[in-house]
Amino acid sequence: MNEEIALAREVQAIQIPSGDSITLPAGTPVVITQTLGGTYTVATSAGLARISSNDADALGVDEADKEKKAEEAEKLANATLEEQVWHQLKQVYDPEIPVDIVNLGLVYDCSLDETDPENVKVAVKMTLTAPGCGMGPVIAADAQARIMTLDNIEEANVELVWDPAWNQDMISDEGKMKLGMM
Repeated sequence: MNEEIALAREVQAIQIPSGDSITLPAGTPVVITQTLGGTYTVATSAGLARISSNDADALGVDEADKEKKAEEAEKLANATLEEQVWHQLKQVYDPEIPVDIVNLGLVYDCSLDETDPENVKVAVKMTLTAPGCGMGPVIAADAQARIMTLDNIEEANVELVWDPAWNQDMISDEGKMKLGMM
């Protein structure tokens, strides 16, 4: 981290905090500032941008961490579907803050409709640290996509809500420790 890298190829990225799609040309110098939740936050001459793990090769990052993924799958093998959903939500990060959305206190509600165990519906209500954040739809889409990777999930609806307003007291103790607030 904090080492300048020239992109090996053109990549699509999301500008932070506006949430706008941008194209970063091959050769663009970037510095990786965060690698959490399977995405990469990079500093460019034009500001911060988020690059998907699908484009990790353009950063020269080796995504072959199969052992870690196998351990994670084994750990979750006996977990309930609800525990698996919460685990997926803990893999979603605000690209400007090195704490997942659950420990940031952004997830207000997560409910599963398991009437049909083969076609489960998940409803999540979450907020953002700031209502005007352009990354909101991107973060919500990340949460939805992660939930949809689970077996037997037919539908995942992630709704952004603003009531109650988020505040720092909602951050978990784990999150506060990561942020140096304890």
